[in-house]
Amino acid sequence: MSEIPAELYYTKEHEWIRMDGDIATIGITDHAQDALTDIVYIELPEEGDVLDDMGEFAIVESVKSASPIFAPLAGELTAVNIELEDAPELMNTSPYGDGWIVQMRLSNPDDVSGLMSADDYRSMIGE
Repeated sequence: MSEIPAELYYTKEHEWIRMDGDIATIGITDHAQDALTDIVYIELPEEGDVLDDMGEFAIVESVKSASPIFAPLAGELTAVNIELEDAPELMNTSPYGDGWIVQMRLSNPDDVSGLMSADDYRSMIGE
């Protein structure tokens, strides 16, 4: 059974979002990393990039496949987890901690109300 922290928001594309004011930290869910299996590489965006809602901003490669990561909301990247360049496996071992991918200042923080709750996400993945 996947870990699904109650305080986070989720997307249908298996990203999680942790809010701190108007800053969103974004990563992939435990369910996603388990489906991908061993993550071996991530193509990261640049700090300062402006992302559109549902715009692709990274590509995660595993021994199984390559998967795009989409911005759940629009905003400007304020931080990129460059540790993932040398240790992409952090997305497997700590998807909600050290395996975060980016932080962004949201264009409209109220847009998080359109994301899924932990219960909604759990139902979507059938757990």
